[in-house]
This record gives sequence, C-alpha cells and structure tokens, in this order.
Amino acid sequence: MKKLYEKNELWFAILWIIVYCVITIPIRGKFGDESPLMLIALAVIAAGILFFIKKNNLEEKYGLVKWQGNAKNYLFFIPMLILMTGNLWGGFGVAYSGIYQVFAVLSMLLVGFVEEMLFRGFLFRILLKKDPAPAAITISAVTFGIGHIVNLFAGQANLETVIQVLFAIAWGFIFTFVFYKSGSLLVCIFVHGMVDAFSKFSAYDVNFKFAYIYMFATIIIAIIYCIYLSRKPAVLKDERV
Repeated sequence: MKKLYEKNELWFAILWIIVYCVITIPIRGKFGDESPLMLIALAVIAAGILFFIKKNNLEEKYGLVKWQGNAKNYLFFIPMLILMTGNLWGGFGVAYSGIYQVFAVLSMLLVGFVEEMLFRGFLFRILLKKDPAPAAITISAVTFGIGHIVNLFAGQANLETVIQVLFAIAWGFIFTFVFYKSGSLLVCIFVHGMVDAFSKFSAYDVNFKFAYIYMFATIIIAIIYCIYLSRKPAVLKDERV
C-alpha cells in the first residue's frame, strides 16, 4: 500500500474505495447491517486505514487532529448537529432486536469513520493537489453521493436509493467544506457516524413523509451552510504543482 501511495495517491484512494465496496456490499446484501460479519469487516477496514495513517504519521494530513481556529467560524457546527438528528424526526423505532441492534449501531459508527477517511481524507486530499478547490470539493461530494447507488445491489429499493444519493451529495458538500476549512475530520466522522447510527432508530418506514422533509431540509441547509463556509479562510491549502 505504501508503494502505491508514494507512486500514485489517486489510485491509492480509489483502491481503498474499491476494497471497501467489494467487501461490504456482498455482506450487507446477504446478511444486513445487523450481521456480526459486517461489524468485523468494517472493523478490519477501519483498523487497516488507521494503521496506515499512524505508521506513516499522516494524522494531520488526513484530519485526525483537532480543528484549528475558532469554532464559531463554523457556526459551532450547529447546522451539522441539527441535521445529525434528522433520522429521528419521523419518530423513534428500533430496527433490530437485542444484540443485533448493537451490531448495527456499531457498524454504522464504523461506516462514518471509514467513509470519511476514504472520501474526505484519501480522495479529497489528492484531488486538492490536482484540481482547484471548488472542483475537488465537488468531485469528492458528488462521488460520495453517487457511490450510494451501490445500495441497489444490496437489495435497497430504487426510490429509496435515489433519495439517499441526493441526501448523501448534500452531506458530502457539508463534510468536505468543513474539512477543507477546518483541517479536521473529527467532527465530520462523529456526525457521519451518528447520522448512520440514528438511521437504526428511525421510524421512517411508518412516517415516510418525514424522510422527504429531512432530505429537503438537508439540501437547503447544506447550500446555505456551504455558502457561509466558502467565505471563511481555509486551513487546507491548494497544493497543485
């Protein structure tokens, strides 16, 4: 992995994304998020990412550091924290019974870590070296959103997948902007993990209209929040050569 990283960071990022998809999609499709196999697979991937970063002292590059500057520059992350609860707006429910709910929640927390490291860490950082910041932000956000199309292969319904793609693109812009402006992925990892974890306590299967409310609220707030953040100085710099 290190040789590929040193030779071509873009393919390094793409390879990690492919590995993540190849391993988790079949498990999710056959066994579901509540499977201990899913939890184990995600834990192994997360450990591999963390080991590589720690071994090569890349914590600062990939945002595993406290955000720099005054938190009020990011509105104290309030827009993210409000939207984080959106999966509970339609009511509270438990997706699985007993220990399987625990497995699912832990898996979702790991998904938050893994996907932030892959799409905001590995992918965005190399795009920022090759492209202007607006292009790098857009590619990272849209790639993250479109990547959720793979849920079709896990048995998810078409309409649900479309909604999730739009929702994920909006979140992708938020997460990428926050990372770009603050230099830290820690808040993004936390919020992403909680969004996914709260989905396992959602009652949207009963009150599906709230899913649309949440989706449109996320898109609107993402636009406003990202415009606001675009006017703030960036900690991560344009690294193009």
